[in-house]
Amino acid sequence: MAIKIDGAAIASEMYDSLANEVGDLQTQHHVLPKLCVILVGKNPASLSYIKQKQKACDKTGIQWDQVDYEESVTTEELISKIEELNADEKVHGILVQLPLPKHINVNLVIRAIDPKKDVDGFTAYNIGKMFISSDFEDLAPCTPLGVIKMLEYYNIDVRGKEAVVVGHSNIVGKPLSTMLLNRNATVTTCHIDTKDLAFHTKRADILCVGVGKANLITADMVKDGVVVIDIGVNRMPDGKLKGDTDYENIEKKASYITPVPGGAGPMTVACLMLNTVKAAKRLNNLTN
Repeated sequence: MAIKIDGAAIASEMYDSLANEVGDLQTQHHVLPKLCVILVGKNPASLSYIKQKQKACDKTGIQWDQVDYEESVTTEELISKIEELNADEKVHGILVQLPLPKHINVNLVIRAIDPKKDVDGFTAYNIGKMFISSDFEDLAPCTPLGVIKMLEYYNIDVRGKEAVVVGHSNIVGKPLSTMLLNRNATVTTCHIDTKDLAFHTKRADILCVGVGKANLITADMVKDGVVVIDIGVNRMPDGKLKGDTDYENIEKKASYITPVPGGAGPMTVACLMLNTVKAAKRLNNLTN
């Protein structure tokens, strides 16, 4: 029976540590980390994510600011607001909640964010730096960073291991593959056009899955002792959340496994807080 990787518990510990760090920044340097979130429309999933992020700010003492727009907002209006926030010295983190309406040019909006305030880690500058080495993962995408933090917390060494990442999105799969490679794992990245998915997943010592398809990975697709990181989130007909793996059956074969919910999700939000504090320190020249 697998050991459950408790992302919620790790996140809670991170919040306690970050709250102390935020307190020290205020008292010793008169710096209050501030996160500004731009929300377009009233997408139910986005509203739920926003609420989680705001709660995390409350737990850590990070200042929260939210700018709401109707769905009719233009790309130019969003970029103008971002440029205003880039110039605001009291704002240390800028996050544009995705998805955006189809008429918005997402790439231009993300590109407008100052990389030093890109706490989501989505700009080409921050993504590009990751390819150099782990030393340059300054503001890494929050979900991949959360995965790495979970592996480190449970002392799961990826060096020399066969790591298989299922999913190659710009915000999860690709950066996660890079971060695992930076730590000397042997990485295979699979995606929708992979010919024989099970061939690859059966070889995995560490299997990370994030495509948004419930039960994509079944027990016969993994080997005994595998470490499973399930990043998928799927809303089932009964309203419950489920990951991309058959948790109940894979748990019997795996050595470690993340639950959904309670695994990667809480760590994503915690790493957003971590990035915001890191950005505040870097912008105020308080890092080595």
